[in-house]
Amino acid sequence: MRTLCASTLIGEFFVIGFAGLVAMKEPDLSTATVWTVCGILMALSVLLCGMITRPGGVQLGWALQILLIAGGFVVPSMFILGAAFAALWWASVHYGRKIDEAKARFAAQAQGPAQGEPGGNPA
Repeated sequence: MRTLCASTLIGEFFVIGFAGLVAMKEPDLSTATVWTVCGILMALSVLLCGMITRPGGVQLGWALQILLIAGGFVVPSMFILGAAFAALWWASVHYGRKIDEAKARFAAQAQGPAQGEPGGNPA
């Protein structure tokens, strides 16, 4: 799960940066405001790469997805990009967990049955 989610978050890092460039053209927003907000979101996306497997990491990822979609009120194309990345986030979490479960099963099978279990070495 970690690899899939981190890949999605790094993609979001770049999208947030490009959205900041587009938002700078908005006359009502100051450059400092745009880059403060974008900088915080970009830093959050990178920090979340290391927090995915920790408690609350996936939930913080969902919060970032909501913030990306909400960015559509400033840069309208972020409604579409935010929704696309939310779908990628869901897929990364969902399929990443399935991959982790399969890896655990394969690792358990590679170790073989424990002693005392059917098919194991007799005691």
